[in-house]
Amino acid sequence: AQRALSIVDDALTSVNSSRADMGAIQNRFTSTIASLNTTSENLSASRSRIRDTDYAKETAELTRTQILQQAGTAMLAQANQSPSSVMSL
Repeated sequence: AQRALSIVDDALTSVNSSRADMGAIQNRFTSTIASLNTTSENLSASRSRIRDTDYAKETAELTRTQILQQAGTAMLAQANQSPSSVMSL
């Protein structure tokens, strides 16, 4: 009977040790998952800021190009009117 109790005690010690190891592994996984979630959120926010910035930059560039095009068109219209003004004199 004493031998059986000793075997059971050894088995319980082994099970408890395994449970402790599994608990430590689970805690590491939980910590890693939390860290990855934070990293994912940060990357998502960064990507959003980059996309928003690019959109604003491209909109400003489009506006600048349109202004230059309108100015060029106005200059051509003015240049085309000058010869007819000279002819009317």
